[in-house]
Order: sequence, then C-alpha cells, then structure tokens
Amino acid sequence: MVKRTVLIVDDEKNIREGLSDAVEMEGYSSLKAENGKEALSLLSKEDVDIVITDLKMPVMSGTDLLKKIYSSYPTIPVVVLTGHGTIEDAVFAMQNGAVDFLTKPVNLDHLFVLIKKCLSNKEIVEKNYQLQKELDDIKSRNSYSRIIGRSQGARRLMDTIQQVAPTRASVLITGESGVGKELVADALVHFSDRKDAPFVKVHCAALNANLLESELFGHVKGAYTGAISDKKGRFEQANGGTIFLDEIGEIDQSTQIKLLRVLQEREFERVGGDKTIKVDVRVLSATNKNLEEEIQKGNFREDLYYRLNVVNLRVPPLRERKEDLFLLCTNFLNEFCKENGRNITGFSNEAKAAIDAYSWPGNIRELRNCVESAVVMCKGNTIELSDLPITLHHSAERDDVITLELGTTLEEAEKAFILGTLDKYGGNRTRAAEALGIGRKTIHRKLLQYSGEDKSADEEA
Repeated sequence: MVKRTVLIVDDEKNIREGLSDAVEMEGYSSLKAENGKEALSLLSKEDVDIVITDLKMPVMSGTDLLKKIYSSYPTIPVVVLTGHGTIEDAVFAMQNGAVDFLTKPVNLDHLFVLIKKCLSNKEIVEKNYQLQKELDDIKSRNSYSRIIGRSQGARRLMDTIQQVAPTRASVLITGESGVGKELVADALVHFSDRKDAPFVKVHCAALNANLLESELFGHVKGAYTGAISDKKGRFEQANGGTIFLDEIGEIDQSTQIKLLRVLQEREFERVGGDKTIKVDVRVLSATNKNLEEEIQKGNFREDLYYRLNVVNLRVPPLRERKEDLFLLCTNFLNEFCKENGRNITGFSNEAKAAIDAYSWPGNIRELRNCVESAVVMCKGNTIELSDLPITLHHSAERDDVITLELGTTLEEAEKAFILGTLDKYGGNRTRAAEALGIGRKTIHRKLLQYSGEDKSADEEA
C-alpha cells in the first residue's frame, strides 16, 4: 500500500517536528516547511495528499498559501492550525477552501480522525475521476455511448453487434429482465445501413392476441367492431427499415404463424383484408424466456424460432460483469446529477461495498433506479450507504461482525475491534491497520498492552 503524505507547515520548529513525528507514528509520510513559500516549493516537487498549515507565518502566510493551493492544487485538502486568538481567521480560511481547522495545542486524536476523513474524501474524488476518465475513453472507442463496459462479456457483445449490424440477418437478443436488450437492438440499428430508415418497436406482452395481430399487420375498415378505417400495421410502418419485437415469447400461436410467413415470404395481409402487402423489413427480437423450453412445452413454434434466431446475442446479467458495475454507476450518477441539478462527487467506501455485494436480480434497470434514488436522497456531496435503497443495506451485513454488550468499556471495545480485525486479516497488522484507519505502529503499541498477545507474531504475516 502506498503511504499517504502529509505536508506540515508551521514556523515553530517544535510544533513542526512534533506533528511530523506523530503522523509518521500513524503510518503516514511527512514533509515539513516553515512558511508558505517553502510549502509551495515542496508541492511542486512532491506528491502531497493533505496539507496542515499554520496561519500566522513570515514570508507567506497560511491564508495566502491556502489561496494558491486552492487555485493550483484543488484536490489537495488543507487543514489550518490556529491559536485561540485567531478563530475568526480560521473560519475565514474555511470559507476560502480549507476543509477544517485545529486549535493549538493540537489534539492528536482529533487530528488523526480528521486526516483519515480528509484522505477518504480525497480518495473518493480521485477514484471518481479515474472512473470518469475510463468511462469517457470507453464511450469514445465504442462510437456508441449507451452500452458501457470493460468486462470481457461487454466487449464481446459490442464486437458481435458491430459484426452483425451491417447484415440483414434476423437477430434474437436473449437475457434476463433488465439487462439492456432494447439497447442492444438500438445499437444494431445504429451500426447498420438502415440507421436512417424507420425503426419500429413493439412490446408484444403489452397487447392481447387480437390487438397484437392488428398492431403488427394492420386492419381494414370493418375488420372488427371499432375498426372504423383502414390502419397500417407496424410492419408497413417499418418498411425499408427495422422492426424490434420485444418479449417475442409472449405472442400467441395464430400470430406466430403470420409472423413466420413474413419472415419467409416478406409478405402478409391486413386483418380482414385480402390484398397481399410486400415489405422489406429486418427483424430483431428479444426475450427473457428460454424459447427452446417453450418449444418443448408446445408454446412456441420451432420453425419460427429458427427464423428469428439466425444470430443469437446473449446479454450477460450484471452479476457476470461486475467489472462494469462502477462504470455504470458513474454513468448513471452523471445522468441524474445533471437531471436534478446536483453536485455529487461519488460513492463512499461503505456504499460501494454494499453495491458490490448485492446480487442485482433486476440487473442494469435496477442499478439505474438505485442510483437515481440515491442522488435524490443524498444530503451531501458523497452518496453514503444510508442514501441507498434499503434492499442494499442487507447486502452490506457481514458474518464477520463483533458484538458488544451494553456496559462494555471503551477500552474493552477498542481491544475487541483491534483483535477481531487482526483475526479477520490472519494476523496481518498492515492490512488490519488499513481497515481500522490507524497506523501499524499504533496496533503494535496496543498489542503490547494486551495480556496474552503473541508479541512474536510475524507483523507481515
């Protein structure tokens, strides 16, 4: 793990040296400067993660330093140090970019909590920036911004879409509910030579048998009660272009026969009519059903299945493409922040852990709804676990928990957390310290206080 670096700026040598020793005991690296000018020089040469600066200094004050950091290094958090007589200056500094202030003499426990919080927020911003950059790169490479992914499954899907799209072959898109089958159909049209021709979508499950037949093939005046005039069907509307039949597994046997004829002969008659209409239409269809099982049950025609399934595109569920999870989260976060006028930088580590642990039975549709809800519920600039839907809270619950009875002292609770975390990480003090947000030397010091601790344990086990 790369050590985070704290830059300490103070003209008093004792404070500078004392704070430096303290942060290094907690596992951080430290840099020291006695005024703002020297601090800026270090910032230009070194990787600094957080700055702790006094306000009253010669050569360049902490206030002037803060302004220059804010303009040149806006992602570096700055904590100001102040004496009791300069609280107003500290408040002014916070209004101009400082994240917090500490009064002298410094409370080290408060300092370490503050450093951890600042670095955690900085890490969220950095990770979100990296995800945003990767998201932009993927969208640029794909030339199609609506299907997002770096996983093998997502890349294979996009490659196949671009290979199949220019052909006239019928494509059957399969996958669970919510995986984005309609987006795949959109992409097939986008990369085809019919991009500028009609593209008609039909959601077959939304219509009963009689209405679906009329919707697909049209009807003539008087074909049935309410048919007061001739009407073009969706196949006529799509002539020269593409039709997308979503939930194709829901159509009845009578409509299946007529659909088979369209695929074979490129012709049909309107409901109630006798005039044969010829069309040039590419057929894309989608289903979340296993059509081979439906054939065995007698619910779906085998000959129609083979006509529809010239090319099969399986869209993987979200649980099979976890690499894409936070790219999708970032994309939806951008979308809903813009839509709702919010400025949210990303997801907290706890929120990410819950998102990652959840199985996403509703796939991308469920994830999109989750992020929209979180953006609306978020009270700050980071989405926390409490902002996520309650169903995700259960995914964050773990078996490796520590239970404390009421009446447990703080000293006993601290011991239980440290020993329990060490046990979880197999005695590895570095990983345990990282999880607890404290320095490795602090764990070592605490273990020396606990009776029965094996002091000879391998610190890097």
